[in-house]
Amino acid sequence: MHLTRRRLIGAAAATMASATLAYAATPRKPLIVGHRGAAGYLPEHTIPGYELAIKMGADFIEPDVVATSDGHLIVRHEPLLSVTTDVAERSEFADRKRTRTLDGIETTDFFTCDFTLAEIKTLRAKQAFADRDQSHNGQYGIVTLQEVIDLAQAKTRQTGRVIGIYPEVKHSTFHRELGLPVEDKLLDMLRQAGMEAKSSPVIIQSFETANLKYLRTKTQVRLMQLVDGSDTDAKGDMVLTPPSDKPYDWVMAGRAGNNLDQLTPRGLADIAAYADIVAPWKRYLISFSDGKPRLNHKLVEDAHALGLQVHTWTMRNDRLDPFYHGDAVAEYRQLFAMGVDGVFTDFPDTGVKARA
Repeated sequence: MHLTRRRLIGAAAATMASATLAYAATPRKPLIVGHRGAAGYLPEHTIPGYELAIKMGADFIEPDVVATSDGHLIVRHEPLLSVTTDVAERSEFADRKRTRTLDGIETTDFFTCDFTLAEIKTLRAKQAFADRDQSHNGQYGIVTLQEVIDLAQAKTRQTGRVIGIYPEVKHSTFHRELGLPVEDKLLDMLRQAGMEAKSSPVIIQSFETANLKYLRTKTQVRLMQLVDGSDTDAKGDMVLTPPSDKPYDWVMAGRAGNNLDQLTPRGLADIAAYADIVAPWKRYLISFSDGKPRLNHKLVEDAHALGLQVHTWTMRNDRLDPFYHGDAVAEYRQLFAMGVDGVFTDFPDTGVKARA
């Protein structure tokens, strides 16, 4: 048994080592990241959704990582279950609905931290957006992070094309305060998968900053700083309201400033000290004033000057600004022309088409 397991681990390590070398040698084009899979077509964070994103040509797939009550890492957009699963229809879990403080906001829902992995595995996924195809609701189970890693490695072997993973640590402070920290478990899983080098096909992301700084002391894997936003006004200027105004670890530390400060030359220099990529919401890059786009070339140029790549989110064919007249490819082309290095998209096929 031990010999068999050793052979399996050795084979997996050899596969990922060759994948790492292939990825490192690949000419850089803008990355197309399957946002929660292919969420425009299938329920998010499901195996069929990830498989569809890969089939459509996505370079990376994105699992959002949260924890169960027994410490397992599963993949959901938030540590909330009602929007993306059938939990509210399950009478046996009716007593699990409760109010918790999430990033300073009182939130009532079914929380992953109140369910064991075995209980989570009885739930079924559903489409999060009411105006998207609901016909796949109830067909797919909830996925663990390990299952996503295994899928990416299997598809890398099957296709001969390196499939990366782009895990986001969700609500780091929230999980840590519950005694369910995510970061070290995530690193352990990546090590076991042979994905621990800077050139490995993995990028870890977070809206918080303290956990990324901690991760930098523990790993050479690439890190990405997400920068949130709330809205833009009629002039195209950013509007910031809690909880999207600043990283929640800043709130807990009583730190002054907001997300606009993160995107100044000084803020970007701070990010460059621990991260490899900065990923502002796309409205920091392209906003609209009187129906016309305002392109923030300076943000991209400032980041690149510091050695930071720039990724952005989320590209959605069904939520385009009227300026594009339904032409989703045009939005990608604007961002690529600005020098953006990667995009998260609910519609990976459109991203691949635009890049081509």
